Amino acid sequence: MTVTKRKGFRSIKDIPKEILEQLNRGEMETANLVEWLAVDQKVLLENLLTKHNRKNYLKPILQKIETLKKQTVNTINEAIGTGIFEQTNIHKDEEFLKIVSTHLSDLVRCWATYTIGKNPELSLKNKLQKIQSFAADKHFGVREIAWMAVRESIAKNLSESISIFAEWTKNDDENIRRFASEATRPRGVWCEHIEMLKQHPELALPILEPLKSDPAKYVQDSVGNWLNDASKTQPDFVKNLCKRWEKESNTKETKYIIKKALRTIEK
Repeated sequence: MTVTKRKGFRSIKDIPKEILEQLNRGEMETANLVEWLAVDQKVLLENLLTKHNRKNYLKPILQKIETLKKQTVNTINEAIGTGIFEQTNIHKDEEFLKIVSTHLSDLVRCWATYTIGKNPELSLKNKLQKIQSFAADKHFGVREIAWMAVRESIAKNLSESISIFAEWTKNDDENIRRFASEATRPRGVWCEHIEMLKQHPELALPILEPLKSDPAKYVQDSVGNWLNDASKTQPDFVKNLCKRWEKESNTKETKYIIKKALRTIEK
């Protein structure tokens, strides 16, 4: 049974057994967040490693999961991705890295992002070069985990990150443009805050300015959310920027971004 272009199920209990089994075997992508949360990542990992004759990787990765203070979808995701990086590094297993990076399962590709983010041998420039294909992934889950996987490196190398992402804002792919904004949000979602950007949001203007009238709603939402984050610590900066943008860019796209940016201030 092959299922494509599905809308996904509205609750976990509604997912048919055969669909869930396929998801846990890595034979199809999740169709929405409900399905993404329903996948048993440990079962998926075992199935993946068994299929590709890497069963010896399983125990050390499961032990990594067991040491987590809190097991959530995201912490398990990171633990597995980190474990895969460690095992492929120990065994010099480039072949398996390619397998996970191009796998049909979106969750497996999520794990692959951490094999980039957790690699201390890669410079920031190389990490971002390698993560860009995941930033452009067709699946929402992979795109979200991709920025989380490199968020720590971005925060530690903020000036260089902003310089690189300023170039990404010119990319034809809206997913890549959105990544430049989303990955640098001062507060972000499910991640550590970037204190420097909370206090000095003006540092990110090389990213924000080119996106102030972006045609893609996906990008507009991210820029609006970025500025809403900043408004909680530097409201005057956000108000003044929005006033300037209103004068410089009289477009519906800019107006939409401004509305989202000011939503906390105008409560």
